Amino acid sequence: MDNQELVSQLVSNARKALVEFEKYNQEQVDACVKAVLVAFGEHAEELARETVEETRLGDLTSKIGKNSGSPDGIWYSLKDKKSVGIIGYDEEQHLAYVAKPKGILCSVAPCTNPNVTAVFNAAYALKGRNVLIVAPHPRAKKTTLHTVQIMNEALAKLGAPENLLQCIEEPSIECTQLLMQNSDVIIATGGAGMVRSAYSSGHPAFGVGPGNVQTIIDKGFNYKEAAEQIVAGRSYDNGLICAGNQSAIYPACDEAEFLAAMKDAGAYYVSDPDTVQKFRTALFPDGRHINSKLVGQYPKDIAEAAGVEIPEWTRIILLKVDKANAGAKDALCAEKMCPVTIAIAVDSFEEGLEVAKANLLYEGAGHSAVVHTYDQKKAELAGVVLPVSRLLVNQPGIFAANPALANGFNPTSTLGCGSWGNNSISENLTYEHLINISRIGWMKEPDQIPTHDQIWAD
Repeated sequence: MDNQELVSQLVSNARKALVEFEKYNQEQVDACVKAVLVAFGEHAEELARETVEETRLGDLTSKIGKNSGSPDGIWYSLKDKKSVGIIGYDEEQHLAYVAKPKGILCSVAPCTNPNVTAVFNAAYALKGRNVLIVAPHPRAKKTTLHTVQIMNEALAKLGAPENLLQCIEEPSIECTQLLMQNSDVIIATGGAGMVRSAYSSGHPAFGVGPGNVQTIIDKGFNYKEAAEQIVAGRSYDNGLICAGNQSAIYPACDEAEFLAAMKDAGAYYVSDPDTVQKFRTALFPDGRHINSKLVGQYPKDIAEAAGVEIPEWTRIILLKVDKANAGAKDALCAEKMCPVTIAIAVDSFEEGLEVAKANLLYEGAGHSAVVHTYDQKKAELAGVVLPVSRLLVNQPGIFAANPALANGFNPTSTLGCGSWGNNSISENLTYEHLINISRIGWMKEPDQIPTHDQIWAD
C-alpha cells in the first residue's frame, strides 16, 4: 500500500467512525475521555521507558512524572465541561450555543514528547466528538503507536466505534503531508518546517512557535526559591520542554548571593569567556542553529562535547552572557533544548525587561516568560511589555504547558504563540478549539433594543 492508499484508508476509517461518534451524548463522550486517560496513566512508566529507549532523548524520571501527572491535569480541566449539544445560553442577548465536532483531526507528534502529545490531543479530540489520526515522528514511531493502541484498547472495552483514534505505523514526510491535506483540522506540534507545512495544507491548523522562556528575578526576591525553580524547570526532561527556563536575568548588585543560590540548586556557573565560547561553539556550530546531537542530553554529555570538565553534581550549566550582547548578538540567547541556561546581570527590573524582550525577539516571541517578584505592578508591567502569550509569576517555566493544577493555564502539549509565532491562537490548546459552535438567536423584546439616542448617550 503506497502513501496515498494508506491515507485514503485512514481517512475512510475515520469518516465512518465520526458518523457513529457524533451520535454520542455527553455522558458517553466523557466516559471515552476518562477511559483513555486512565489507561494512559496505568502505562505511564512503561511508555516513558519505551520513549527513552527509542528516541535517546530526555530523562527517564522526568518522563515518568510527565506521563503519570498529565492524565490528572487533563481530566481536571475537562470534567463537568459541556461539549455536546446545547452548551450554554446568553439570556441577555437571547442566544443559545451548540457544540459540534470539527471532524477528522490530524495530530503531528514530535519525538521530544510523543506520549503526552498523543494523549492530550486524543482527550481533547474525543471531548469534542472528533476522531484523531496521529502522525508520529519517525524517531518515536513505536512508542507513539503503542500509546494510541493503549487508548484504543480502553475505548474498545466501552464498545466505542472502531478507529476513533488511528496512528500511522511507518511515518514519512510525504505521508504526513498527505494526511494534513486530507484532514479537517491539523494540530502541528513540532519544528518550524512542519508547522509551516500544516498552515499551507489548505485546512485550519493549530501550530506552535519556538520557546525561549526568559526569566527575570526582581531585587529582594527569595533567590533560593527562584534558583530552585529555574534549575527544576531547566533540568526537567533534559531541557526538552519548550517552556523550560532559558535564562536567569538577575540584579547585578546581588550577584554573589544569586549565583550562590544557583549553585546550591545544582547550576554550574561558567564565566570565563574562553570556556563560554567552547560551549557556544558546541551548542551552535554554525552560529545560529542548535546542535541536534546535544538536544535532550545530560549536562555531562554537553560538557564533554565542549571539551570542558564539570562537577558530577551539575543539574544545569549556567553560562555568563553580557547584557550588551542580548538578542541576536549572541547565539546563546536563542532557545537551547538541553539543560543549559544563560545568566545575565542587569541594573534594574526595567533593564531586565529590555534584555528579555531582545532575547524573545531574537527567538521565542509569543511563547512564555517568567518573573520572580513580590510586586504585582512589576509582574503586570512585564505582562504588558513582553511579547509573550503566557507570563508566569513565581513559578517554573514548565508550568506554562503542564501546570500540575498550580495555575489557571490549560494543560496542553500545544502552546499557541499568536501572530508573534505565526500561530492561529495565543493560548494553550484545549478541547474548545476543537469544536464548532453554532448560535441560535431569538429576537429581543422591543424594550431591549437600544434607540439611536441611547447608543450615543454619554
